Amino acid sequence: MPAPAQQKEPLDPVRAQYKEGRELLQKGDLAAAAMALHNALKGFEEQGDLQGVANAAARLGDICAGREEFSLALEHYQHSREICRQLGDPFSLVSLDKKLTTMHRLLGQFEQALVCCSRMLDHYGDTKNPQGMVQVLEMLVDLYQDAGQRDKAVDTLRTIASIHRSFKHERTAQRYEEQAQALEQGQ
Repeated sequence: MPAPAQQKEPLDPVRAQYKEGRELLQKGDLAAAAMALHNALKGFEEQGDLQGVANAAARLGDICAGREEFSLALEHYQHSREICRQLGDPFSLVSLDKKLTTMHRLLGQFEQALVCCSRMLDHYGDTKNPQGMVQVLEMLVDLYQDAGQRDKAVDTLRTIASIHRSFKHERTAQRYEEQAQALEQGQ
């Protein structure tokens, strides 16, 4: 038996419920995960634990997305995002904006998806993260194509090529240029 100083403190029941929900989600047991995470969400709300509420809401969004309940997923992600905004958590905001972009896209909400992408581009620009910028630009290419805005998709592919070229990634830049040309020619 470990010495008393080495014993782990038992998890708070609400945190234990959250942890169980996350584990069930990872195993793909969405119904059981939803129950555990919903209970954790309510517990965190009662405790006034905003970070816990944000985490549980985001995981509930993941469950809804996995069940293709995109409108519900959107609500959970937006709730989580609002809390993360209040807490000043920029990295969680970006993670949630990626999920929100996907949900908006799946729901055909082009303008809202663009707003999320714009926020991510601002973040990656501020943090000087070209890899993040390219990831968001790739999302924009898909959004523009979905919206039938081929010219903007072509321009965005060329922007991605330019970023790669500035880092001497010539083969990658060439691949994006070729994609832009093919899209421009309607292929």
